[in-house]
Amino acid sequence: MSAAPRILIVEDEAAIAELMAVNLRHAGYESVLAADSRAAQREVDERLPDAILLDWMLPGESGLTLARRWRAHPRTRQVPILMLTARADEADRVAGLDAGADDYIVKPFSTKELLARVRAVLRRRSPHAAGEAVTVGVLTLDPAVHRVSWRGVPVKLGPTEFRLLHHLLHAPERVHSRAQLLDKVWGDHVFIEERTVDVHVKRLRENLCAAVGAAGAEAIETVRGVGYRLNAQALASPST
Repeated sequence: MSAAPRILIVEDEAAIAELMAVNLRHAGYESVLAADSRAAQREVDERLPDAILLDWMLPGESGLTLARRWRAHPRTRQVPILMLTARADEADRVAGLDAGADDYIVKPFSTKELLARVRAVLRRRSPHAAGEAVTVGVLTLDPAVHRVSWRGVPVKLGPTEFRLLHHLLHAPERVHSRAQLLDKVWGDHVFIEERTVDVHVKRLRENLCAAVGAAGAEAIETVRGVGYRLNAQALASPST
């Protein structure tokens, strides 16, 4: 029998943390509690969780700081992070997603919603764990080893950006609406806002630019009022 998925709960309000832990255990997960940033980092260092429920406001370092650190480190880059916060403004949601969160849950939330979102990020964690490599022009993605390269130059991507690029590479030049991307890449758009797509496209472009310079920004084209598409001509151009 496989081990139960391990969920790290980083929450300084004991009653909320224990309620989440109990419900996760009843749903078949192993839950671990951390009340502040130091405890959270210690738990991550000792054993990598399958997902992290991360409160924004914590004693010491904030959840945003932790999310940025974990996303920047190769060991923790692929761990799904669900940001928990009472901050419901769009600017706060964008900040949380920009920091590296895969999902953003506004307090108060229902147990059913929490469990649905946890199930969703775990399903999305490795949807392309196996399969053939796909190449469009100078860009290659190999799902078997979770690697992306641009003319042989490695491109570091988070799990959501990897899935997004994988989907776009399978249909170069096709325009994808935000709703279509949510359905195909996230698979649970009942809970995810379309604005989330914009944030992850922005992050994907930044990752490409960090690896290959300005040419990376041209790979993903915005079709105003419609959505996004992979620009195969930009990838095929000798200038790239």
